[in-house]
Amino acid sequence: MYLGLDLGTSGVKAMLIDDDQRVVGVANAALDVSRPHPGWSEQDPLDWIRAAREAVSGLKAAHGKDLAAVKGIGLSGHMHGATLIDSADQVLRPCILWNDTRSHVEAAALDADPRFRAITGNIVFPGFTAPKLAWVAKNEPDVFARVAKVLLPKDFLRLWLTGEYLSDMSDSAGTAWLDTGARRWSAELLETTGLSERQMPGLVEGTDPAGTLRDQLAAEWGMASGVTIAGGAGDNAASACGMGTVAEGQAFVSLGTSGVLFAANGSYLPKPESAVHAFCHALPNTWHQMGVILSATDALNWLSGITGKAAGELTGELGNDLNAPGSVTFLPYLSGERTPHNDAKIRGAVIGLGHESSRAVLTQAVLEGVTFAIRDNLEALKSAGTQISRVTAIGGGSRSRYWLASIATALGLPVDIPADGDFGAAFGAARLGLIAATGADPLSVCTAPTTAETIQPVTALTGAYEEAYGRYRSLYPAIRGLG
Repeated sequence: MYLGLDLGTSGVKAMLIDDDQRVVGVANAALDVSRPHPGWSEQDPLDWIRAAREAVSGLKAAHGKDLAAVKGIGLSGHMHGATLIDSADQVLRPCILWNDTRSHVEAAALDADPRFRAITGNIVFPGFTAPKLAWVAKNEPDVFARVAKVLLPKDFLRLWLTGEYLSDMSDSAGTAWLDTGARRWSAELLETTGLSERQMPGLVEGTDPAGTLRDQLAAEWGMASGVTIAGGAGDNAASACGMGTVAEGQAFVSLGTSGVLFAANGSYLPKPESAVHAFCHALPNTWHQMGVILSATDALNWLSGITGKAAGELTGELGNDLNAPGSVTFLPYLSGERTPHNDAKIRGAVIGLGHESSRAVLTQAVLEGVTFAIRDNLEALKSAGTQISRVTAIGGGSRSRYWLASIATALGLPVDIPADGDFGAAFGAARLGLIAATGADPLSVCTAPTTAETIQPVTALTGAYEEAYGRYRSLYPAIRGLG
C-alpha cells in the first residue's frame, strides 16, 4: 500500500492506493484560512499537523489492516507558503499563503533585479516565497532574525513526519530562489533577500526517497518501521503526476479554488515576460509551464455567498446547452491576478448590468469570466513556445458540463473528462510514494486515466465567443487605473 497526503488550502486529504494503483480509501480533514487584513491570507502550520493526523486516523479507522502494509508515502501541498521556523523547529509566525498579496511592493523590487528572471525563469510574483521573506525582514525584523529554516507547507509536514529538512524541485521552483534550469538553490538570489543556503531545505527530485517515517508515528498509525517518504511535489505538479501529464504536449486545466492551465515540457522553456510559470516537474529532467488565475471556483463561490444558492444550483439554472455570451462581462480578479497581468492590486468587476440581469445572467458571466481568464493563459503559453492540442479537465468546477463546454469553445480545444476516479494531487502524491519506495519507472507509473467523455467546442458559437473575449480583453486596461 502507498499513502498520498495532499495539504490543500481548505483541508488535508489522505489517499491510500495499492500496488495496482487502485484507490483503497480516502479521508479528509478541514482547514481554515485567516485573513486578518485586506490582501492577507495565513494559516497556522500546527493546524496542518492536526489535520494530517486527523485524516490518517480516519483512514486507520476504516482501513487499519491496509495501513499496516504501507511502504511509501508521498506529499503534495499548496505552493509558495512561507513557513518560518527557529533553531528548535518552533513556528515563528503564521504561514503566509500562496494567495497573500501583502508583499507586492517587495516583489516588484526583487523583480526589478534582472538576476531573478534570468536565474529562475519567472517573474517574482507577490505570492512567491522570496518577497514574503523580504516583507518579514522589513516589517517583522525580530522574526526574521530568528529564522533558522524556511520551509514550504508540505515540507513542514515532512519535518513532522521524518525530522528531515528536505524539499523537491517542483515546489521549490515557486520560491524565486531556485535556479530552475540547473535544479539547485541560487546562493546569489538568497543573499539578495538576506538568507543563505543553510536556511533552505536540501533538494531532491519528487520521485526520490526523502526521509523515513518516524517510529512514533508508524506505531500510532499501525505501520511497519522504515516507511519511505518521497520527495513529493507542489500541488499542481502532483496533480499532473496523478493525471499522467508528464510528457511533452500533455496538458490539463484545473478548476479549483484557483485556475491552472498546465503543460508538461521535455525541456526548460522560460518566458517570464508572459507571466507564465516555468517550473521543474516532479519527475527528473522534466519541466512544465503553467498559467495561473487566482480565482476560479472561488469566483463562483463568491456569487454563491451573495445569492445564497449553492454553486451547483447556480450552474444548474443555465441548463445543458451552451449559450452565446451575454452582454454582462465579469472580470474574476477578486484577489488580484497572476497570468498574464501580474497585478496584485487589481480587483474584479461586473460590466454591462441592466434591469434584466437575472441571477442566471450573473452566473453565466462568472463562468465566462473565468473561462476567458483561462484563454488568457492559453495565449500566454503559446507565446512561450508551448502548443496544446487538447486538455483534460480536473477540479471541482469540472463537474459542470456547461463550464467545460464554455472552456472548450473559448480555447478552441477538445476537453477530456477522465473516467470516474480521483486523479488529483493526493493520487499523484501516492504515485510518487510508490516510485520512491519501489524504484519503479516513473513513466510506467504516471499514466493517463481512461477518457470517459470529450467535450468538443461548440463551433456555432466560436464567433460569438471570440467577440466576447475581445470585449473581456479590453476591460482590464480600462479598470487598471481605478483602484
